[in-house]
Amino acid sequence: MDKKKILIQLDSDAQPSAFDRVVAIDAGADELFSYGHVLLDQIRGLVHGAIFTRKPSNLKSTAIFIGGSDVALGEKMLAEATKSLLPFLKVSVMLDSNGANTTAAAAVRVAGKHLPLKDAKALVLGGTGPVGQRVARLLALEGAGVCVGSRQVARAELVCREIAKRSPSAKLTPVATATADDVAAALAGQSIVVAAGAAGVVLLSKATRLAAKDLKIVIDLNAVPPLGIDGIDVMDKAAAKDGIIAYGAIGVGDLKMKLHRAAIAKLFERNDQILDAEEIYALSASL
Repeated sequence: MDKKKILIQLDSDAQPSAFDRVVAIDAGADELFSYGHVLLDQIRGLVHGAIFTRKPSNLKSTAIFIGGSDVALGEKMLAEATKSLLPFLKVSVMLDSNGANTTAAAAVRVAGKHLPLKDAKALVLGGTGPVGQRVARLLALEGAGVCVGSRQVARAELVCREIAKRSPSAKLTPVATATADDVAAALAGQSIVVAAGAAGVVLLSKATRLAAKDLKIVIDLNAVPPLGIDGIDVMDKAAAKDGIIAYGAIGVGDLKMKLHRAAIAKLFERNDQILDAEEIYALSASL
């Protein structure tokens, strides 16, 4: 007899995300156990509740999803959950706090549809935020030369060092993007720009964008007006704009949603998977 697919949602926010709950059901979870305001010292008990209740052969039908709006806390929750698994008793675990992993993976995948990413030159605006860090990480994984942009170059330097720990061969450059002149200088020679900054903040003006002669692809991941890249529409999906290919947040969102559902479904294939940014990105190739 097949066991019901149970997804255990661990959310750092007071109310577990309704968005994540809907996607979980649409992705095939039969039962959804949602826990809000989960603290780090509660993770072990919740994980043990998942792994000690079924035979090892049935544990692929139990999985854990870690969410919430605090991505840094989500990373700590993932580390604690992984540490709480036992060599002979495991369930698969996925991290997608604030949609950072699925959004970044979708953004990099759509860029790669139009341009070979190996040795491409890319600028990530808002590169020190949770999505921006993952976009930079995945672009570097593909062999692109990545400029990580931040208003505070020291923060960009820190992100570059952290990514380099994961990928020692990554080609990373921290750049300042505090002023329009900074952004124009950072754009020189770049073929790809991904804007992953805070909602409602314009990171790239239309005039600066039009002056960037090497630019081929722009991707704006902000859906809240004013958008992160001036002149790009939130619905743009491989749209031709001023001689470049443009994506808005909703344009990327179609693949992001497919990827989110596919990742949840994949959790139930085996009981030994940890789905973080790189694993979710790898999955996006099949979509």
